[in-house]
Amino acid sequence: MNDQPLGRLQRVDLRTVWTSEPTQFTPWLARAENLEILGETLGLELELESVEKEVGSFRADIVCKDIGAGSSVLIENQLEQTDHDHLGKLLTYAAGLQAVTVVWLTERFRDEHRAALDWLNDITHEDSRFFGIEIELWRIGESPAAPKFNIVSMPNDWSRSVAHAARKADDAKLSELRLMQRNYWTGLLEGLNTTDGPIRGNRKPQPQSWMYFGIGVGGFHLGAVMNTWDKFIRVELYIAGEDAEQRLVLLEGQKDEIEEELGYTLEWGDQSPTARDRRIAYYRRDIDPENETDWPRQHEWLATHLNAMHRVFAQRVRDL
Repeated sequence: MNDQPLGRLQRVDLRTVWTSEPTQFTPWLARAENLEILGETLGLELELESVEKEVGSFRADIVCKDIGAGSSVLIENQLEQTDHDHLGKLLTYAAGLQAVTVVWLTERFRDEHRAALDWLNDITHEDSRFFGIEIELWRIGESPAAPKFNIVSMPNDWSRSVAHAARKADDAKLSELRLMQRNYWTGLLEGLNTTDGPIRGNRKPQPQSWMYFGIGVGGFHLGAVMNTWDKFIRVELYIAGEDAEQRLVLLEGQKDEIEEELGYTLEWGDQSPTARDRRIAYYRRDIDPENETDWPRQHEWLATHLNAMHRVFAQRVRDL
């Protein structure tokens, strides 16, 4: 019998760690490592887009991107129990930002506010999601306090499964190209899960010509792209935002070192679909993404170079 002594969990008052919601708690939650913990609870991969985002004359606490779906996630915080004021703000911000996923994070939910989120999940479009999350802090002895997120309201799984069945019936309405694109990314995701690298295939494939992966810093994504018209595949570091050009210049200052680590030359400053954003890309041309028999070779190439790009750029973008 193992008689090794065990520690005893002790609840910690949130206000002993964060005395201010806007100046302490919100910046804490906005850090990549803490959004990762929250994302694991929600089953999402969250990447920070903005803190105190202006919505008309108001400011939303945190806006993220759901990397898997490419949609917006709104997070509204409270360091006390829920109230009507924050419920109103939540709906106002969600409408103004067109957020698909809405997260209300608080110390404690009143029953009527939890019921309100349940009702919203029942009546809104199947792609809209409302989560109610309570946060706790716990420690053992003199250890640092550790956060624990508890879901108290979430989309109704049963109704979502019914909607999913209806969507399956609609798959036949997807164009042949879009179905091929979705199947293409399904194969890449499976390949990533068998590759020894930092990028995992834990997301839902979409019927589109690209797939993005987080790199831990807002405004940056790693991307895989397939082009059936010009016959190429591509991996890229996508740089978004008003300061994209400045960030590109800073990274380009390390061009020789980066390309030496990779072992090949990149295309720097390749213009993105918007004039504002930039990309750093590596292409494989004269290749047909519609040739399904060639997919294993293409997926291996994409997985290898996505992971290589992650290894050379992840720390560098954090240091900018």
